[in-house]
Amino acid sequence: MDARASEDELTREGLAAGPATGRTAAAPASRAPPAAAGPTVAVLAGLSLSHLLNDMIQSLLPAIYPLLKQAYSLDFGQVGLITLAFQLTASLLQPMVGLLTDRRPMPFSLAGGMLLSLAGLILLALAGSYGVLILAACLVGLGSAIFHPEASRVARLASGGRFGLAQSVFQVGGNAGSALGPLLAAFIVVPHGQGSVAVFAVAALIGFVVLGLVGRWYRDRLAHGAARGRKGSGAAGVALPRGRVVRTIAILLVLIFSKYFYMASLSSYFTFYLIHRFGLGVQESQLYLFVFLGAVATGTVVGGPIGDRFGRKVVIWGSIVGVLPFTLALPHASLGWTVALTVPIGLILASAMPAILVYAQELLPGRVGLVGGLFFGFAFGMGGLGAAVLGELADRTSIEFVYAVCAFLPAIGLLAAFLPRLDPPRGA
Repeated sequence: MDARASEDELTREGLAAGPATGRTAAAPASRAPPAAAGPTVAVLAGLSLSHLLNDMIQSLLPAIYPLLKQAYSLDFGQVGLITLAFQLTASLLQPMVGLLTDRRPMPFSLAGGMLLSLAGLILLALAGSYGVLILAACLVGLGSAIFHPEASRVARLASGGRFGLAQSVFQVGGNAGSALGPLLAAFIVVPHGQGSVAVFAVAALIGFVVLGLVGRWYRDRLAHGAARGRKGSGAAGVALPRGRVVRTIAILLVLIFSKYFYMASLSSYFTFYLIHRFGLGVQESQLYLFVFLGAVATGTVVGGPIGDRFGRKVVIWGSIVGVLPFTLALPHASLGWTVALTVPIGLILASAMPAILVYAQELLPGRVGLVGGLFFGFAFGMGGLGAAVLGELADRTSIEFVYAVCAFLPAIGLLAAFLPRLDPPRGA
């Protein structure tokens, strides 16, 4: 039996609460299945927790940039290259991992990815040179490349048809972990030094155990689907010409570019901006970064359910273009207003990712791993490229100039007007 067919059957099983209705993969979740076919809460909670731990570990790297910059006498360009090493390792491998797992799901690869992140974490704590820092970043990126595509697939499988909600629950764990990283770094790593990063190995081990349990559930579901056989397992597709599907995916990737390039300016350089412009200390600036990242986590929770109810395009359009007034105001604001503006910026920008991911999954049914790998990978790649480019720009101009330029990036969200509306077929 073909692994993708097994997965399609399993997804259909989650949707089916009665006789088949002919619903396509593009049907909005406002026509959700009855409660009997609801999400598998324990699995989604495990995925969200492991995502929190995984991304908390990853977020330690940018959180300790000021410490590393001083300890190794790095310039902004070298700081950006550390992020680029992590992000490109993740982004280049994620689509390949997703394509591979579409053909042959690997339930316990999730736990294996966490072990690679653990190895990178230990190496980061012990690193004594810039080259070893780059290697540690690559190992953490490799763990991320293995984790995200398959975890996104399991979230969809456990969704019970509420795809946006499931992706939001999964992704909010990651964003919460990204928010906790700088906070923990401020109180643990900054006072005690680079070696204290090793303390977070405990988090990686917890994630390994949780993902082992999730992998067992996933393996059992795959075995159950195989026992049922291929009958009726063909995935329904969206009634769009192939060329338009390709163009739509390209537009979604451009929107991801605008979102994550701007996000890189805040996640990688906001502490430097606050230190340079307002004279804050490292610890205080990281607390303000936590405010922004907390808003990002909250926005992720909101985006998926709204997309389930009102449609993905509405969320995509509003989340990217709606943030423009706030980004334009940020470079000209006082300290208090700067911190306040990062809250709506984080909320609005983050609401887009669950909607974009589910929208793309509906365009390419049966390619959940490829979609997850492509979009998470591209997002990481844009974050890494943004960090490197913006670091060089800051070296050549100033950190204030970087934020003045980046303020206009969300205007690219106007391309959302060209996204087709994915309506259910008549009679569905």
